Amino acid sequence: MVDWKPVASLNTLQTRAEILAKIRRFFASKNVLEVETPLLSRSTATDVYIQSLEVVAAKEKFYLQTSPEFAMKRLLGSGVGPIYQICKAFRQGEVSKSHRPEFTMLEWYQPGYSMLDLMVEVEQLVDDLLSCGAIPRLSYRALFQEYLGIDPHAISLEALESLALSKMEISSEKLSRTDYLQLLLGNNIEALMPSNCFVYDFPIDQAALAVIENDQYDVPVAKRFELFFGGMELANGYFELTDEKEQRLRFETDLQARKKLQLADYPIDEKLLAALKHGVPKCSGVALGIDRLIMLAVGSADIRDVISFS
Repeated sequence: MVDWKPVASLNTLQTRAEILAKIRRFFASKNVLEVETPLLSRSTATDVYIQSLEVVAAKEKFYLQTSPEFAMKRLLGSGVGPIYQICKAFRQGEVSKSHRPEFTMLEWYQPGYSMLDLMVEVEQLVDDLLSCGAIPRLSYRALFQEYLGIDPHAISLEALESLALSKMEISSEKLSRTDYLQLLLGNNIEALMPSNCFVYDFPIDQAALAVIENDQYDVPVAKRFELFFGGMELANGYFELTDEKEQRLRFETDLQARKKLQLADYPIDEKLLAALKHGVPKCSGVALGIDRLIMLAVGSADIRDVISFS
């Protein structure tokens, strides 16, 4: 027999609807405008760790959005002010108890906010939804110093490789600093971290679309944060890069790296760059996984339990 019934229970679907309503009330109370942008685009994220799904329509290639970021930044450049969006996003890659190729994302941008300002607002929203109280803040450096005794911003690639190989079996070769740090974080640190915490000031190799600034030790760091909650990454935020020349350079660097790794070659989003050249206000933005949020709200360990159909 064909299994046609929904996966999520009625109670879970009701909880999902209630949380989405609460999110909208939260942003309405702060005068943050809800927006919609297209799911299909002629360009996509160039990050080597993000692979896009392609769609052919009217004999033309499009990409399903991996996040609404580029289009929302174009809106910011037009002067709309604070905005948020609840939408579907799509990525190729791992399918697991916390990953699906199609998922629901909440993304919002606050002009004039620093990274720390946005962390406060994320904490307010999550506390409103999950009654978690205050969430501790830990720097990326502090985590690696406490649990592995290294400075992740200063350690050489050779020393990092040696440390990683001493902690786990690794079959891949020619991994990057980011690869090793992510493996160490996932395998040797995350289980020891507080169950709920912000991690901020990442290595510059992991800047993505974040501003790079010197920290209190006068060391360049990426001004971004991740929120870990209940053993999962729940949100990923940035003090957003708004410099058009630097953004173009990062896109081109990504594409060179993609070519070396024999990954798909993606077109650069010239419309985003034009918006940045015109002027996007200094701002911070964050993406939060709605499906994972629902998992936490209902106490599920599998993302399939909180979506209508898997």
